[in-house]
Amino acid sequence: MTIEQIIAGELSVRPQQAAATLELLDSGNTIPFIARYRKEVTGSLDEEQIRMISERAQYLRNLEERRQEILESITSQEKLTPELESQIKAAVKMQELEDLYLPYRPKKRTRAQIARERGLEPLAELIMAQSQPLMTLDKLASLHVDPEKGVNSVSEAWAGASDIVAENISDRADIRELIRKELWKGAELASTLTVDETEGQDYLMYKEYSEPIRQLPPHRILALNRGESKNCLKLTLNYPADSMLTKLAQKLKIKPHTVWNELYTNAVADSYKRLLFPSLERELRNELTEKAEKQAISVFAANLRQLLLQQPVAGHTVLGLDPGYRTGCKAAVIDPNGRTLAINTLYITGSQHQHEQAEAGFMDLVTRHKVTLVAIGNGTASFETEEFTAQMIEKYHLDIAYLIVSEAGASVYSASKLAREELPDLDVSLRGAVSIARRVQDPLAELVKIEPKAIGVGQYQHDVNQKELTATLGTVVESCVNHVGVELNTASPALLSYVAGISGTVAKNIIAYRNDNGAFTSRKELLKVARLGPAAFTQCAGFLRIAQAKNPLDNTSVHPESYTLAEQILAELGFDLKHCNDIAVQEAAAKADASAIAVKLNAGLPTAAECGGFLYLGQSLEDAEGKSWPMAGVLPGAGVRAGRLVRFGYAVLTAKRDSMLFRAGESLPVHEFHHWDSTANGTAFTARKNEKMQWECGFANENFYAGFPHLYWAGTPLPGRFVRAAERYSKTKG
Repeated sequence: MTIEQIIAGELSVRPQQAAATLELLDSGNTIPFIARYRKEVTGSLDEEQIRMISERAQYLRNLEERRQEILESITSQEKLTPELESQIKAAVKMQELEDLYLPYRPKKRTRAQIARERGLEPLAELIMAQSQPLMTLDKLASLHVDPEKGVNSVSEAWAGASDIVAENISDRADIRELIRKELWKGAELASTLTVDETEGQDYLMYKEYSEPIRQLPPHRILALNRGESKNCLKLTLNYPADSMLTKLAQKLKIKPHTVWNELYTNAVADSYKRLLFPSLERELRNELTEKAEKQAISVFAANLRQLLLQQPVAGHTVLGLDPGYRTGCKAAVIDPNGRTLAINTLYITGSQHQHEQAEAGFMDLVTRHKVTLVAIGNGTASFETEEFTAQMIEKYHLDIAYLIVSEAGASVYSASKLAREELPDLDVSLRGAVSIARRVQDPLAELVKIEPKAIGVGQYQHDVNQKELTATLGTVVESCVNHVGVELNTASPALLSYVAGISGTVAKNIIAYRNDNGAFTSRKELLKVARLGPAAFTQCAGFLRIAQAKNPLDNTSVHPESYTLAEQILAELGFDLKHCNDIAVQEAAAKADASAIAVKLNAGLPTAAECGGFLYLGQSLEDAEGKSWPMAGVLPGAGVRAGRLVRFGYAVLTAKRDSMLFRAGESLPVHEFHHWDSTANGTAFTARKNEKMQWECGFANENFYAGFPHLYWAGTPLPGRFVRAAERYSKTKG
């Protein structure tokens, strides 16, 4: 089975969906971009599904890479049998592969290897064969006594042979799988307190504790692990050894009444106690931990998402209060646009004189700046600060409200490089109050400035795999940012860096361009930013908003590649661009026959239109006598007679963004040969004849190519891409 087929079966998607998604991912497209702007390609898979496909594909590709490494290694040892090759090729889990490879993996010098070097492997083979010997066991062993090789006695010979048997048993994949299954079914994880009760008071409930591993909840595993890491608990995996040895004897078919029984049974016991159980105990403990961490990280991610997607409280002048006892309550007034208007320190819990000064300072900030909302941090002295605020509102009959805000991570932000750059004139202690106020106005924009782990999203977050936690929480932030969208002219570098296709460096370059040239007036202007090329533009453009843009679509989630189609749809609904954000458009769209409009506009139908085909899709076409005739009306331009060859000859066509036939930055040879021109030739590509002659042309999106340039299809990726687009279309249409 192919990777696509495996993923389709596991994730309940069609193989075509998996294949299309992987092609998009492999082409450098981001998950948020694919989820929002390539729905027709993936069959409307959401972010989570795409992420699962990505992660599973990575695992399967790593599995295949490891499979080839193992096959090559065993082949080079000249030990690859047809049966073993078949088993390796059939393995579907990394653990299965590693179990099969274990006997052939280079090892440190073990007791068994030393015994083999001493020539004791024939004795080991006799033990495992359990055949009737032709002489006594002592006589057999004496044949292998050789002081020069380090075998000084019969007992040493049998000991070495038993070491070989023990390792051979330990290396068997089927034996390891048997023990693994039995342990999962019946093993218990037990804990004992290793310190006195005063020192280990947080772990008293685990003083003498045991629970079957199959029943252990994730939070308890993490708690036990924490106790172990702090040397307060000793954890052991318990399973009746006698019961397991009986199962192993049955599996190995040890004959009970032969001269080999004692030797074989003892070797099995040694293999289990010395090699198998310790190894599989580590493996099972690691697996328990991984599952618990995965569950915990999932909870942290959900908590973070909820926190980031809190509804902003817009339009308020906010007084942010960062409570404190000895050092006072830090206060900062922030206007509706997030600018700092005033700061102060209020000693709410101090002396009577200080309290009176705090009242005066509070009233000055509130009245002078017309504060309408107070945001109080939930840390130390939060209760006293809330009580003070409520008293002030009641005492002076203030028409303001207050709320409690999580201040998790505020101190981290205050001391950060970003905070120093944003608020260079403020003391570290006062920056926290600014952050608390801004969290109310725009939670997402403010919280992205803080490392996700510092926000405090759940218990045991410091006990899980930090690399995995960082990656997962970063993914959540990215998802939330792209879900909401970002105002290009006010966004911070921290916020921009989470937009699909924008790196930290490019985010800083956007800010630098904005500072040097003023506010962006169009999304296209992004292409002038250093290191933001066509591919990055394709990924990020749809997630960026420009409130005062020349083109109203620049302030929507409509991607630039679909502007032409958006305008056509608006026209079908009886509106134009200036109404694109009106409620009336939404209401009309809800009542419209989307299928009929799609058919009329050929939306979604894979289409390639060159030269005459391109003219046919325009609004009108002028004949040789100058009379204008209506055309399909899909594209905006009118075809006009030029009376000469226009842009005649060969050129190189370079794509500005991903589309049905092209990938961003890709260049292919073309030629033009036409006596007609269009009033709207498109801007999806750059055509270049030479250093002095180049021009913009063509229309393209995920289902469409149209333009004067004739493409060369043979020997290029174009036919395959068109066929796949047609296949996807047929699937989505049933």
